[in-house]
Amino acid sequence: MAKGRVSRRRFLGTSAASAALVSMPFVRGAHAAGSVSVGFWDHWVPGANKATEEICRAWAEKEKVDIKMDFITSQGNKNLLTIAAEAQAKSGHDVFAFPTWYVHEHANQLEPVDDLMTELIKQNGNVNGTVDYLAKVKGRWLAVPATPGSQIKGPCSRIDLMKQHAGIDVQAMYPAGEAPKADNWTMDTFLKAAEACHKAGFPFGIGLGQTTDSVDTAGAIFQSFGAALVDKDGKITVKSDAVRQAMEWYAKLARFLPPDAPAWDDASNNKWLVSGRGALICNPPSSWAVAKRDAPDIAKQCWTHGMPAGPHGRFSPYLPYLWGIWSFSRNKPAAKSLLMALSHADAIGKMVEVSVGYDLPAYEKLTTLKTWAEMEPPRGTLYHYPNPHNHQTLSIAAAPAPPNIANQIYNQAIMTKMVARHLGGERMDATLAWAESEVEGFMRG
Repeated sequence: MAKGRVSRRRFLGTSAASAALVSMPFVRGAHAAGSVSVGFWDHWVPGANKATEEICRAWAEKEKVDIKMDFITSQGNKNLLTIAAEAQAKSGHDVFAFPTWYVHEHANQLEPVDDLMTELIKQNGNVNGTVDYLAKVKGRWLAVPATPGSQIKGPCSRIDLMKQHAGIDVQAMYPAGEAPKADNWTMDTFLKAAEACHKAGFPFGIGLGQTTDSVDTAGAIFQSFGAALVDKDGKITVKSDAVRQAMEWYAKLARFLPPDAPAWDDASNNKWLVSGRGALICNPPSSWAVAKRDAPDIAKQCWTHGMPAGPHGRFSPYLPYLWGIWSFSRNKPAAKSLLMALSHADAIGKMVEVSVGYDLPAYEKLTTLKTWAEMEPPRGTLYHYPNPHNHQTLSIAAAPAPPNIANQIYNQAIMTKMVARHLGGERMDATLAWAESEVEGFMRG
């Protein structure tokens, strides 16, 4: 995903520097309710931090709280270094924006927020299953789903190329303002379309590398075949028929992908779409936004829609950010009040609008905001991005394994490494034996 620069940010260069900074006490202001500090993710969309700032300042003025905001970049893993430093120092921000797995990783240092989530679900509707999986530990909510940075990495297709070369009208299949008409959008259809576009010189831009975009796509595809490397109870299931089926499908798809797909990183698919060389990629609207700026004729032909369905269902890659309150926070009441304000429907609508539709709330009642229906060109191009008709299951790669194991499978890119090894000529049985050995090592660790 392309990341831009915005004016308000605090770079934390090394873990040592981070530790020195976050261990400094925050000075309590003279306001009636004291002070609160927040470590937000620094948004890639220019100006998107402004919405969060305005919501926070309006809340602080109303509640008479002195608020300190730091927008911390994920470039160079600066936000992860800060999380590690604060956890070690047991001092720092009151509230922090945690990516995906990091709530489970720091569960023993986070304040339960069951009271907040009970009220927010009442207001905004249920959250999707991936948020439940990542933000709950032993039945207790330890984080609130954040809107900024949360994203779905579904297909973005070229309307013209898919129609001309694959005979698929993606706008008719996923019409703006209406429920999908995608019963025939299956893994078999996807494979035939990939072959047709490859023959025409416009291959699908799907990576087989070891960074998150490749891993996320692989995870959704594996899940569509019911293929898990470890099941929810922690049993290793690498050598299942479902995993073999997913691997065989991937081997067929790989013949129609760019030859350097195993070396792709998270910028590769963005560049592929903007260059005009591909008919489909899997990414959030960051790639469309760049095309809108740099290649407007290509942007006019982009349509974001759902994933193809496999034998086990239709799954789409979903990566949330989660707001957590450190157990060592000096002002937990104010921190909870702030998270309630940031999670109000009006605040969420503002964040979605300012991020040009990139940011996704996790609540079922907030998937039909006007921003997605009105975004253009072409008008309605993002309507299906937030899964408004609950057409697919939002998932994260390596689930439903216990999160401490899934985290390692994900971050070590085991699924894409399996595909790459098999494509390199390794026999299926040897690849599965390697993957099983890797997973066993994670469990011993």
